[in-house]
Amino acid sequence: MNILTVTPNPSLDRTYEVPGLARGEVLRATGERVDPGGKGVNVSRAVAAAGHRTLAVLPLGGAPGALVAELLGAEGIEVAPVPVAGHTRSNISVAEPDGTLTKINAPGPRLTAAESELLLDTVRKHSGRADWIACCGSLPRGLAPQWYADLVARAHAAGAKVALDTSGPSLIAALRERPDVVKPNAEELAQAVGRPLATVGDAVKAAEEVREMGAGAVLASLGADGQLLVTASGTYFASAPVATVRSNVGAGDASLAGFLAAGGEGPRALAAAVAHGAAAVQLPGSVMPAPGDLDPAAVTVTVTDAVPLDRRLTEPAS
Repeated sequence: MNILTVTPNPSLDRTYEVPGLARGEVLRATGERVDPGGKGVNVSRAVAAAGHRTLAVLPLGGAPGALVAELLGAEGIEVAPVPVAGHTRSNISVAEPDGTLTKINAPGPRLTAAESELLLDTVRKHSGRADWIACCGSLPRGLAPQWYADLVARAHAAGAKVALDTSGPSLIAALRERPDVVKPNAEELAQAVGRPLATVGDAVKAAEEVREMGAGAVLASLGADGQLLVTASGTYFASAPVATVRSNVGAGDASLAGFLAAGGEGPRALAAAVAHGAAAVQLPGSVMPAPGDLDPAAVTVTVTDAVPLDRRLTEPAS
């Protein structure tokens, strides 16, 4: 399996573990990590950790961008950098012992029209060798919501399958180009259909509507409740127990990596997605799970008629 990832707005992520978060106080961290960040970057990291080939395409600028490339290289990930004039953003996460995570995400650089086109062209250049192209995250300043739609159209023209993990206007615009898989969380799914989601059944109905809008399949993260996969051939629901949530940074990205590495379709891929997500939340910072961190036997998958439609979501989405 060879997975190309596209991260239009990557980051350098610093995570601090603290005993508790108190405004206006001097806090002493009990743990610290510096990781390459961004949703597509995390997908590449998880794919590489699982032993598959991956290429990360991303705009990089300044000292933070150079460090992102260095850290990815240290993890054995091939990088296709697109040089930009602005500096790659630096994000900060503060993790508390009970799993509460406070994040400060910087806006990132503003890309020029020439840098935007170079990013698209770099994806095109490498798309022929990819089994999947995972397009992930928010768009930086300078890129219009239509940008992901253009990328999906070009990837399909090159014969590649596309998994898209974004939200809001960027997702709606891209659906017109029929991405093969989209991966919203519950809040993003609710936003796409314009109404709150209180039950698993509500999420299933919303995912069906997103498919009608153009998605080939919908892989929806429902937080602690599990994940849904809604396809033309059926609806599947999967969950796994988690003993302790240490950090949920990158957990959804690990899930997408597990899904794609397992083929990107059907209940087997859904089970891999849930196993990866459950493992990721039990690791510090944005550490991606390796095969030894996974517990596939703990994942429960139910199919179509057995999906618990009446189950209320632990955290209703609106």
